[in-house]
Amino acid sequence: MALIEVSVAAIVEEGQGNRALRLEPVAGELPAFEAGAHVDLHLPGGLVRQYSIASAPHVRDHYLLCVRHAADSRGGSRHVCEQLAGGQRLWISEPRNLFPLQSGGPQLLLAAGIGITPLLSMAQALDARGEAFVLHYYVRSMAQAAFLSQLRTGFAHGRVELHASEAGQSPRTHVPEELLQASHGHLYLCGPVAFMDRYAALAAAAGWPAAQVHREHFGVLDSALPGDGAFEVELASSGQVVTVPADASIASVLLAAGIPVDLSCEQGMCGACLTGVLAGEPDHRDCVLSDGERAANDQITVCCSRSRSPRLVLDL
Repeated sequence: MALIEVSVAAIVEEGQGNRALRLEPVAGELPAFEAGAHVDLHLPGGLVRQYSIASAPHVRDHYLLCVRHAADSRGGSRHVCEQLAGGQRLWISEPRNLFPLQSGGPQLLLAAGIGITPLLSMAQALDARGEAFVLHYYVRSMAQAAFLSQLRTGFAHGRVELHASEAGQSPRTHVPEELLQASHGHLYLCGPVAFMDRYAALAAAAGWPAAQVHREHFGVLDSALPGDGAFEVELASSGQVVTVPADASIASVLLAAGIPVDLSCEQGMCGACLTGVLAGEPDHRDCVLSDGERAANDQITVCCSRSRSPRLVLDL
């Protein structure tokens, strides 16, 4: 995937612990993107992290990212929040979108914490298209809310509801009225796994079809499970067979055998390593594929997923 050199034109504190980065191209124009897209941000030391684009898709002179300073940072958010300075140059990937807006019906957006970033882009896109939407944003306190001024200003075609746990509107107890009214529209969830699980369960109970509920993950996943065993992977192009031990990923074994693999997040969240499956049954452990795509068993994220069958034949 081609990389784009950008300059950190501005860094702005967006609520306690959040830093918003305005990235401008060093040369040429930034590629077009659709709301919900993310980029890979390449940081010093070989770190590559995925961050959603928060800016409006129709604004092409910059991308706006927002990064939460995570206490359990693996290095990415720590570098952005503690070391990155205005004027520095970085490389980013072209935008990829695994969380696109769907057409048809009213749109309901539910965000928690830094999960506001892709949903803010969605709200701006919907507003520009004149489509109705409701955005509910949950934070522990308003002091931690990102893009608070912009959200309070509001939108011409959408309604924004702000909820703070300290004010008694925790996502553990608060239920948006719109969520209880299943419609022909779409529901978008972005935030911690427990947050998304709760509202997805409430949506299902209210009659929302699974195909109309969409999630965006951003946390670290633990893809290893007790009882994992070894299995074989066959490359369809050459017939070469490699063994994947219980304590290794498909990607790591392929790379060790000199077989190139596209990797980025290495956590099953970005989709960069999706590979076709020609035979065998994958054990999906990613956040990328939908339930329908998993059931098809014709692709796999080789960075984290495994095999239920003794052998997988990959389209490599």
